[in-house]
Order: sequence, then structure tokens, then C-alpha cells
Amino acid sequence: MTPGAPRRWPQAESVADLRRNLAAVQARIEAACRRVGRDPAGVRLLPVSKTRDEAILRLAHAAGCRMLGENKPQEMQRKWQALADLADLRWSAIGHLQTNKARLVARCASEFQALDSLRVAEALERPLQAEGRTLDVYVQVNTSGEASKFGLAPEQVAAFLKQLPAFPALRVRGLMTLALLSDDSVRVRGCFARLRELRDRLRQDAPDGIALDGLSMGMSGDYEIAIEEGATVVRVGQAIFGERSTPDSLYWPKAGS
Repeated sequence: MTPGAPRRWPQAESVADLRRNLAAVQARIEAACRRVGRDPAGVRLLPVSKTRDEAILRLAHAAGCRMLGENKPQEMQRKWQALADLADLRWSAIGHLQTNKARLVARCASEFQALDSLRVAEALERPLQAEGRTLDVYVQVNTSGEASKFGLAPEQVAAFLKQLPAFPALRVRGLMTLALLSDDSVRVRGCFARLRELRDRLRQDAPDGIALDGLSMGMSGDYEIAIEEGATVVRVGQAIFGERSTPDSLYWPKAGS
């Protein structure tokens, strides 16, 4: 962005701003559903609150948000503690998880959208069992083929799903992906279509207890395309809260880093 240029998504600074932005996103969700003959009730909007401070999250709660998405477990835990008085506010962990941070997700989150290894499954299962909790999870799939993105290769997903009944505290709800960050809508759409097609192939033979109804895909710049390709959850941050000053690379480090 050119210094001094207007932001694509102005900063939300009040409950009224947030309500207006949420309504605008919801209207676009409904329009995308109409284009492909879908019921808008089948798409859940997950507001993503990474980098936002607790004050703006209190305004988001007042505007109607009851679940917020966070990438970093430590940041989620800090906000979970600071906003503990908001008893109906839940948290979705949507970023890559290192096993030494799994206990934070098991303690604070109601949902985890980036399951991509048995090591992480094991690291989550232990504290969940100890606390008598369950966790809704989505299996992350790398549909773009980029080395910089986490997630299982599509051809690995079937074998991975067969291992997950060994972790009864993890309630598998579907698949998640991140599309190419590109202005080429055809290539972006391809990432979403590949996840839907994979889900459709796998759901008939999914192990008992493994639900593959959910497709978490689409963010502020591409969620309408994702909905047209079957998304049931869209993860939207900047279109609700305003443009972030920090780069995505801070929250999506390169694989292996």
C-alpha cells in the first residue's frame, strides 16, 4: 500500500462501526449464497480478532460477536483471561500449532481449525482428557501446494482421518484450507474447489465419529468465492475490524520456521 493512501478496510472504532461492517459482510455472504442457490444459514461467519486489543473486542462482543478467531495461542490465552467476564464469548484457534502450545488451546479454545499432524492430536488429547473437555477440530489441507503453507497434502488426508478415532476428545467437524494470496480469482477458486472435491470424495468412507460436513475456507479478500465453492465457515478479520498494520507473515510463518 502506498504511504498515505486510504485503507481498503477503515478501522472500526465503535460498536456502530462493527455492526455496520458485520452487516455488510453478512449481506455479501447472503448474495454469494444466492448466486449458487445455497441457504445463507449454512455459512458461519467467524470474526478473526488477531492483533486487536481487548477494548475493541469488548465492542465486538457488544456488536454481537460470540466467537472470535485467534492465530497465536499465547495471544488467545491473554484475551481469554482479560475477557473472562464475557461468559458467552468463545474462542477458535485458527493458526498453526506447535505441540508445546497445545495445552493453551486445550484450555481456552472451543474450536481448533489447523489440525495437521498426529503429534498435535496427541498433544491436545492429553490435556483435554485431563480436564474432561472435547474440542471441535478441522483438518488443515494445503490445497495450493505452496511450501510456505502448513497443512496435509490432499493425498495424505484419507490416511490421517483413519487415525483420528484414537483421539476421542477431538470432534472432527471438517476440513480447512488457505487459498493462494492472489488477485487471480481462477487460481484462488481452484484451491477452494479442491477442498470441496476432496471432502466429497472422503465423506462417504469417513471413519465412525468423523464428520466432514464443514469446510472452513475464505478470508476477507476471497470469502465470497469460497462460499460459491461450498464454504460453511468463513474467517473474516480485516473486513470487520479494519486493515491490519502487521503483515500476514507474522501470523503465518513459513513451514519449518
